[in-house]
Amino acid sequence: MSGQGWCACVLLFRWQMLRNRQLFVLLVTIQIALGVGVIYGFSYLVPHVDAEVALFFATGAPTLTLILMGLTLVPQETALARVNGRYDYVSALPVPRLAPMVADVSYWLLVQLPGTLVTLLLAAWRFHLHFHVDGLVIPAIVLVSLTAAAVGYGVALTFPPTATTQVTQFLSIALLLFSPIEFPLSRLPEWLQDVHRVLPVTYMADVIRGGLTGHYGVSKSLAFAVLGAYCVAGLALSARAANRRG
Repeated sequence: MSGQGWCACVLLFRWQMLRNRQLFVLLVTIQIALGVGVIYGFSYLVPHVDAEVALFFATGAPTLTLILMGLTLVPQETALARVNGRYDYVSALPVPRLAPMVADVSYWLLVQLPGTLVTLLLAAWRFHLHFHVDGLVIPAIVLVSLTAAAVGYGVALTFPPTATTQVTQFLSIALLLFSPIEFPLSRLPEWLQDVHRVLPVTYMADVIRGGLTGHYGVSKSLAFAVLGAYCVAGLALSARAANRRG
């Protein structure tokens, strides 16, 4: 986007902040509770939490919340905007088609950051972990958020608003149960491992885990390249869907 486009994103972000200012504290509290629930809830499923399991729980929790933000919050907000007319109003403004999505993702990232920090601190205390934060953790968070949000935004613009919630709930359940975020890829059946080597979820978890520990499960370059390709493709498809609706 051009400088004017980024200026539009900033203005839309400010509008989003003002529109939700009364709910901001509640939303932050919910994100913190979600992270705490993931840390403690998943640990109850495993009788003995060793160092490897603890590392997956600690790094998987923020990854999971970032992806769920893109696959649930963004599409549900977009579907609601289509119903109440806010989407049509913003579409009529002289702003780039993807500016509303970028503003929404920025807002939800701000809402989520306190929960992410509390989750990591709690995980370090609960499992006696020591993180070695890599400088790439910030680009990893942005890339994971944008990729997930692009998919969610595309879903919200492709399906009717009434169906968007059902689709995103299905994606969320599949993500929770069958994606190697809170556990290693090797635990899945071989055919599902092959599927995840093509899908971006494994690489999303890997770049966040690598950014927090300095150790990557696959090649760092490969993980970022695959995610970058999915992000560009998702943004392009979302822009196309937005232009088609516009």
